Amino acid sequence: MSDIKEKIEDELQQARAACDINGSTSPECAAAWDAVEELQAEAAHQRETKPKKNSLEIYCDDNPEAAECRIYDD
Repeated sequence: MSDIKEKIEDELQQARAACDINGSTSPECAAAWDAVEELQAEAAHQRETKPKKNSLEIYCDDNPEAAECRIYDD
């Protein structure tokens, strides 16, 4: 996830530079901000798709040998 955050930061800098150089109404500026928006949408999508662990899952990650966490194969 941190990789996409870095990409967003890079794209933000590029978008600001493109708008400073070409003007805020230029096609280059608009395209640069579109790239930023797409990356932000992807980051939001990745956050949505990761299921959150409940308290038992967190406990079992920390204590796999606990009786509550044992998994038996049939």
